[in-house]
Amino acid sequence: MRRIVLAAVLSSLTFGSAEAGSAMSVPLDEVRVVSFVKPVATLYVGNPVIADVMIIDNRHAFVQGKAFGTTNVVALDSAGRPVANQQIVVAGKSGAGATVTLQRGKEQMTYACAGNRCQPAPQPGDAKDAFDAGTEQITKYQNLLGHAASGSAQ
Repeated sequence: MRRIVLAAVLSSLTFGSAEAGSAMSVPLDEVRVVSFVKPVATLYVGNPVIADVMIIDNRHAFVQGKAFGTTNVVALDSAGRPVANQQIVVAGKSGAGATVTLQRGKEQMTYACAGNRCQPAPQPGDAKDAFDAGTEQITKYQNLLGHAASGSAQ
């Protein structure tokens, strides 16, 4: 019985090719296809500014890296039971990264780092000026991508 429960728990936490408990790395502006071990009816991304998800069919979805940072994706079956809860790390092209918080006196700023490069990844609690500047740049960048994807000129 213990083995059956353990197998059920492990299978419910796994994206098809990702290891349970490990983060899935998605480079900025790239898409990864994920496979689920069970059929999925609902997908939800923790922070849609960092990553976006789109269901392809009940066993596959696209995950797109939209801004540097870390979030998660939760998948539910048709009865609302969890099928997967996967951490997503959006970093540069060099692969999985880490989040670094720089503390300067009472102010902080969060960065997403990969390889030898760090990019601002504004988080609640960061210094107001740095947070506002970072989120403004992210918004402008995403708007440019939206215009380019729709074929409209700015």
